[in-house]
Amino acid sequence: MNAVDILTSSDKFHIELGLNRIKAILALLDNPQNNLNVIHIAGTNGKGSTCAILNQILIENEFKTGLFTSPHLFRYNERFKINNVEISDNDFNEIINFINNLALKNDIHLTEFELLTAVAFYYFNKNSVDILVLETGLGGRLDATNVVDKPLVTIITDVDLEHTDRLGDTIEKIAFEKAGIIKKDVPLVVGVNNKGLDVFRNITKDIKIVEDAVLPSGFSLNGEHQKRNLALALNSLEFLPFDFNESLILKALSNVKWRFRLELDTKNNILIDGCHNPSGARTLRKFLDDNYKNSHIQFIFGCLKNKNYSEMLDILVKNDDELFINEFSHNLSLKFDDLPEKFNGKATRFDKNKLDNNSLKVYCGSLYMLGELFGNN
Repeated sequence: MNAVDILTSSDKFHIELGLNRIKAILALLDNPQNNLNVIHIAGTNGKGSTCAILNQILIENEFKTGLFTSPHLFRYNERFKINNVEISDNDFNEIINFINNLALKNDIHLTEFELLTAVAFYYFNKNSVDILVLETGLGGRLDATNVVDKPLVTIITDVDLEHTDRLGDTIEKIAFEKAGIIKKDVPLVVGVNNKGLDVFRNITKDIKIVEDAVLPSGFSLNGEHQKRNLALALNSLEFLPFDFNESLILKALSNVKWRFRLELDTKNNILIDGCHNPSGARTLRKFLDDNYKNSHIQFIFGCLKNKNYSEMLDILVKNDDELFINEFSHNLSLKFDDLPEKFNGKATRFDKNKLDNNSLKVYCGSLYMLGELFGNN
């Protein structure tokens, strides 16, 4: 079968937290995760950027580096990279079918993300990467990636309210779920302003609490919030069994790429940002206030209806801004008619003919929407 057909089939395309199924299939694969040097990263916001920074530093220092992230923007292959090269279609299809058939044969009913995670560990082990930068999917404690018994270091980025139906309705409950990646005698790196800091301190004493970094000249990612992500990435290096060249680190920081995170296209007066929760919306709004204070802004917004879109829009849209709601193909896409009454008159359905070349056009919200809008450009 085609790998995408397997992954999007109704019996797999859902979320079911727990580690029993992923552990069972990995055992049948001889536990490839135990052969890997892993940096494990959880958090609400900043996971992807922190992963991208570490990935580029490791590559520039000539380590064979695996990177497993989610979700993808355009195709599943993006989630699996070795030195920034995606897994080939042939390898992806072959490994998906192999592991899926093995699971079915042994009555193991993997979800989409569990199957992808098993593929990741198998693929990176098969290709003998020096180190794997591993991003959690959802939460941490019961996330399928949380089967690595002894990572080299763990990192928890900014924690905020998200997935409250699954992770809990308070910062403390969510921080506890994120803290599930913490392992005995494994260092944790966390920012001094992380809202979950007290929870983490109660769980481990092996913790390095870091101040924001100074963004170097030429750093390729936009936004003041990257000071936090950069600090986490740089401070985690001391726990890795490798030597690093400072000039190569600086080179890496000028070459980091992470799509749709305050991605600016000055030629077309476009800003693209995958803010999918209120905290991300606040980061985007601060960037706009700092850099486009006197600009007329047209927001093209779309997100999944299970997100806190009302609060996000309250944060983002100011009096003179225009708001367009873009409905996209995901079955959970927010519909224009779902908007609360308070947005009556403030929002209209997205129509590209209404966009103004002289206005800053901010495409924001769901990564699923952004991937659909911009294709593989």
